[in-house]
Amino acid sequence: MPEAMTAKIWDVHCHFPRNWENPEDSDPAKEIDLRADALRAAGVVKASLLSGGRMGLGYDESLVYARRHEDLFVPSAMIDPDEITPREVRRLHSIGYRGLKMIGVRRPYDDYKYFGVYQVAEELDMPILMHMGVIGGGVDYSITHPRRDPKAVESLERMVRMGRNQPRDVSAIRMRPFHMDTIANNFPSLKLIGAHMGGTGNYDEAASVTRWRHNVYLDLSGGDTIERHAVERRLVGHEIGVEKITWGSDCGNDEIGPHVSNLERLFDQVALTEDQKHRIRWANAAEVFGFETPARAAE
Repeated sequence: MPEAMTAKIWDVHCHFPRNWENPEDSDPAKEIDLRADALRAAGVVKASLLSGGRMGLGYDESLVYARRHEDLFVPSAMIDPDEITPREVRRLHSIGYRGLKMIGVRRPYDDYKYFGVYQVAEELDMPILMHMGVIGGGVDYSITHPRRDPKAVESLERMVRMGRNQPRDVSAIRMRPFHMDTIANNFPSLKLIGAHMGGTGNYDEAASVTRWRHNVYLDLSGGDTIERHAVERRLVGHEIGVEKITWGSDCGNDEIGPHVSNLERLFDQVALTEDQKHRIRWANAAEVFGFETPARAAE
């Protein structure tokens, strides 16, 4: 096994596996075991398992399956801040959830209505992973189009049949990196991770917030385009410090290993040291989730 594949990795963006097209035919035990196998094969030793919420199994049932691999999964609850109460966040923590995930909000992330959830999350030291920018899925028109690609036709038809699996009242403008600045100013001890390096189109905002807010981080999930932009736009180690970046898969089992390989190529392209690589693979996330004591420079 290559040395890069033996390094410890924390996946901060691992969705509970689900058969989106035929959810009733899915066997959660089998699916969670296959996800665990794929993660371990890629070198992942901890994964924040995003569970419950609007889609899939409920919070309590998800935990039953997560505990099949207690050494690997760190449960994180998918929450709707318009519906969940601070009391329910406390209950989720009490039964074993150690983080939260938000996406598709009906108000901007920094709306005062959500502050009660943030206050409890800060108190309980539950990091929040926040989707940033446009929600992807379906056809990526930057690289293909149904007029010239049969696979794109298939994806488009599937998306139409399934109704996109998300509410229609969704807007990227409500999920911008600058919203994390407001939250961080009001809840300075609350740890926030902005997904997808802030989202395509938002890199400058993301870099600005992570530059000045101690507990705001980003993840490298989002596929080939995010990984390419991280290099071409000099984001990693230039606009965004290596201590502010984590890694997330946000993909199917077959793609986890290839994205870990992409991460290693990214490291080589931007000439990171072994210590800097370790920060992004593991240490930053381990400190965010309280598994390691944050490093501090010696006097």
